[in-house]
Amino acid sequence: MMVSKGPVHPTQLLILLGECLLEINCLLKRLQNLKLIYLVWRNKIPFSNNIPEIKGFPLSECGYLQVPPPFSPYNFQGTCKVNFPDSNKLHYFQLTVTPDEGYYQGGKFQFEIEVPDAYNMVPPKVKCLTRIWHPNITETGEICLSLLREHSIDGTGWAPTRTLKDVVWGLNSLFTDLLNFDDPLNIEAAEHHLRDKEDFRNKVEDYIKRYAR
Repeated sequence: MMVSKGPVHPTQLLILLGECLLEINCLLKRLQNLKLIYLVWRNKIPFSNNIPEIKGFPLSECGYLQVPPPFSPYNFQGTCKVNFPDSNKLHYFQLTVTPDEGYYQGGKFQFEIEVPDAYNMVPPKVKCLTRIWHPNITETGEICLSLLREHSIDGTGWAPTRTLKDVVWGLNSLFTDLLNFDDPLNIEAAEHHLRDKEDFRNKVEDYIKRYAR
């Protein structure tokens, strides 16, 4: 960047300031990208076993990481699959859970996960994209999962020691071990299960056929 030695015209100063802000913005994006690479390297993001190859991924303008298509999607456990819709945005990815047991067996349930700048001091933002009849997930996608709570008095909420793997495990377990009818977010679904378990199962299966194939 060239800086004039004489008096600087206000317009020229604004241009120089704009260039400085652009460079700072690019540097911040590079730092955020390096943080994500570090999280992958420390196995805090559910990538595949090809983690060392991330060092060879090219950087686009302003430092975004480009993930080559052959490395996407990434698998995590047998019932989960992670996909990055935009390879330039590693802070945003989608998780598909395909339960192999229980009420939701055979369905494909998609979640979007956004990692905020303050991660891992705060939890990621998670929403269910698939309409579902579930006591802990509303039909509009809100999720009741204790580890996603930023403040929790019982010690089960989010903590800096938690990782994205914990989030993936928790979402996967909402269909099995963590399926909770006693502390529901969707009260109507929980009451439906209490009133008529077989009819509840039928409605779950109907939702799977209509929305989760």
